[in-house]
Amino acid sequence: MSSNARQARLHYGPNGFRMLAQGDHVLCARSGVRIPLEELRYWSVDRQEAYASCALAVEAITGGRPAAS
Repeated sequence: MSSNARQARLHYGPNGFRMLAQGDHVLCARSGVRIPLEELRYWSVDRQEAYASCALAVEAITGGRPAAS
């Protein structure tokens, strides 16, 4: 990412997100990692949080418990 990277503010919906403040990335709510908007795939509508991976999203939603088989 460039040195002039700016964090976006988003509103997360069930089928996508809406930009509230311009930027090129968001931060993962679990890991703090920068997620470029073009790579953002996982978020919680209820919590209005972004996640860097499917595993981090599941961990957040389940409270860190392993998923039931």
